Amino acid sequence: MTPAPDPIPWHARDAGDVAATLGGGPDGLSDAEAGSRLARFGPNRLAERPPRPGWAVFLDQFRNLLTAMLIAAGLFAGLIGHVTDMVAVLAVTLFNVTLGFVQERRAGRILDSLRAMLAQTARVRRRGEVTVVPADSLVPGDMVLLEAGDRIPADGRLWLTRAVEIDESTLTGESAPVAKQAETVAAADTPLADRTGMAFMNTVMTAGRAEMIVTATGPATEIGRIAGMLDEAETPPTPLQVRLDQLGRRLAAVAGVVVTLVALQGLARGLGLAEVVLTSVALAVAAIPEGLPAVVTVTLAIGMYRMAGRGAIVRRLAAVETLGSTTVICSDKTGTLTLNRMTALAGWARGRTLETAGLPSLGPILLPAALCNDARLTPDGEALGDPTETALLALAAAAGACPPPGLWRRRAEVPFDSARKLMATVHEGGDGGLLSVKGAPDVVLGLCDRVLGEDGALALDDESRHAIAAEIERLGGRALRVIAVASRPVAADADPIDQLHGLCLHALIGLADPPRPGVAESVATCHDAGITVKMITGDHAATAAAIAAQLGLDGAVMTGTELDRLDDDALAGRIGAVAVFARVSPQHKVRIVEALRRQGHVVAMTGDGVNDAAALKTAHLGIAMGRAGSDVTREAAAMVLTDDDFSTIVRAVREGRTIADNIVKFVRFQLSTNIGALLAVMAAPLLGMPLPFGAIQILWVNIIMDGPPAMALAFDPARPSAMREPPRGLNSTILPPWRLLRLAWFGLLMAAGTLTAMHMALAAGAGLEEARTVAFTTFVLFQVFNVFNARVGAESALGRGALANGKLWLALCGILALQAVVVHWGPAQTLFHTTGLDGGQWLLAAGLASLVLVLEELRKVLTPRRA
Repeated sequence: MTPAPDPIPWHARDAGDVAATLGGGPDGLSDAEAGSRLARFGPNRLAERPPRPGWAVFLDQFRNLLTAMLIAAGLFAGLIGHVTDMVAVLAVTLFNVTLGFVQERRAGRILDSLRAMLAQTARVRRRGEVTVVPADSLVPGDMVLLEAGDRIPADGRLWLTRAVEIDESTLTGESAPVAKQAETVAAADTPLADRTGMAFMNTVMTAGRAEMIVTATGPATEIGRIAGMLDEAETPPTPLQVRLDQLGRRLAAVAGVVVTLVALQGLARGLGLAEVVLTSVALAVAAIPEGLPAVVTVTLAIGMYRMAGRGAIVRRLAAVETLGSTTVICSDKTGTLTLNRMTALAGWARGRTLETAGLPSLGPILLPAALCNDARLTPDGEALGDPTETALLALAAAAGACPPPGLWRRRAEVPFDSARKLMATVHEGGDGGLLSVKGAPDVVLGLCDRVLGEDGALALDDESRHAIAAEIERLGGRALRVIAVASRPVAADADPIDQLHGLCLHALIGLADPPRPGVAESVATCHDAGITVKMITGDHAATAAAIAAQLGLDGAVMTGTELDRLDDDALAGRIGAVAVFARVSPQHKVRIVEALRRQGHVVAMTGDGVNDAAALKTAHLGIAMGRAGSDVTREAAAMVLTDDDFSTIVRAVREGRTIADNIVKFVRFQLSTNIGALLAVMAAPLLGMPLPFGAIQILWVNIIMDGPPAMALAFDPARPSAMREPPRGLNSTILPPWRLLRLAWFGLLMAAGTLTAMHMALAAGAGLEEARTVAFTTFVLFQVFNVFNARVGAESALGRGALANGKLWLALCGILALQAVVVHWGPAQTLFHTTGLDGGQWLLAAGLASLVLVLEELRKVLTPRRA
């Protein structure tokens, strides 16, 4: 989706031209004109689409082949008289359907959260008089009056500004407030974050006052566009959903073939129609892993619990597995990869370059940084205020340069503004007044004629100025924001503007938002795991590139302006080589995610502002920040980080891969059982033998005996190599051909062993019911041994991990106990058509069943390769 350009780039026109075009001006609109425009443009609120009926959303959950097959299997179980099995299968299916319904309905709250953030009233000038009107009645051409603390009620061209700063972080992702000037006329293709002559709906004025001509309302605003993208965005199916659907199609085909073959075999042998139907239906049920939804739900729920303990709250179950399949993580910079706290990282003073550890040694040199500062220290030493000022105050406090309260009293000040590029204060102290100045280094240096050296103030000659200018360039080249601090003695009642000359330069301080501890290591872990990390930020390209280099993100840097020049195909072709996207808008973020999806990637996207919500919803996995994130972002996301730390995502990926592994283990275990049962029943008539199982025995194995160990597999710990392997691709199947062959081999062993046990029992003179009991017990014991094969790949099943899952051993003990009850307890014998077995028959069954594990271990020794 390539976003359409603005029909009129208001930021590229001066305020007078905008007023003339919109028919407004300093006195505002008349009531009649405002009413006419309201009828024409509509109310200033986000568009609302009627919600889909709940019943329609609920029915959508059944449009899934595996769900349909499970319902059919449950109904078939009921038809052959097993009402309990039918209720169990249908209850599990209903639970999963209801869960999907609740999650989809929850998505409707995203736009409600966005609407709740909008301003409720606005001060406007109409007919030359100031009045307060409902914000939803604003129209293009209205003159809105704004003060510090106001939420901007619409998009508009600034008409008048006085020291205005606006927090646009929810819209652009840039953490620092943006200075605005009505005089600014920008180029038509200027990125959203650099349109300093404009103000946008839902952002907050943090300083100054302004008058603004409304240029767009409701859906036409930038926030309205985000709402539109949210409404249009469709969350893609998770990799697990795709793979289970593929598995369902395969199983449906297998079940159809099996039912047909067994029915034809039975009729050819002259069996009664009732017996043929009963056996065929039982095998069809056996071909479908009825326990799969329950096991998947339990496994994902366990993963949710583990992740919650590690700082990741999962809001949608399927997101847990999606993490394990993620191939690209698109991460916001500020607050996720970085600390979101401006910090002094380097500097220059007394002719020396200083790094972080050396800055506190400056001591009293930093007094101007403490005085010319509106931030404040809390009793516990935390600096509160503007990010730049808190960084300088924290540095001054660390250097012991903050004077005791009352020692220096502020008498006058020149607030910072973008035109002057500095702030100045006059403080009265012990011997008179002190003018302290901080600001852009080139501006402050131009006002200085002296510089502090090791032995006091020195005259600034041309050589010194060139050396300092080179230092400014060096610090700026490291993507640091350089602040110069200077001072001079003045009279306590002096006007600071008149004294801005003859200053003495104290120091240059380089500030930046540093990377979070451990993030570079987490990025390296992602690379080892085959996951690409891309930084997407509203910040400037140079700053983003510097942070990326520190974190080990290798690749090109692309700005939003460059991205706009590419169509969707060109972007998809280049996106793999880009590591950093800087100065991007909300529309850009959605395009980036869509381009990655078209390339076949499973995309995880992080974000904290309203500007991120549409991209989070479009990604396979949206990850919101719990501390800094907005309600809108949290509603759009599938996972919320309680600590806003990128490293938590990497830990969650490891958990997701473990969960995906455990789901595959269950499928391996369950399908090898199904294959064994199918082969045994199909082969017996061909070998002239009676069927080894009754229908009730097949259902007992498939639903009850496989259930406990399958559930216990959800508690298996992570493999040591989990984060040293590439992720499973979106198009990869749960069971690739080589793995199906392995399962067929296990199934063949189980069928052969089961029929051998039955043959040996019959040869020893046992009756049909006793021989079937031996075969039935042998097959159950095969599951006990085969579960160890299902737990591992190429490594030995008898290694150190064999004892790592105590719940599995408990489940296996439970299976043996239940089988003993079925074989030896009178009421159970009647229900399951079994007879008691002696010790020799149990040993025969156990010996044959152990072959599935013994032969597999022998194969691994002789032919060590993937398994």
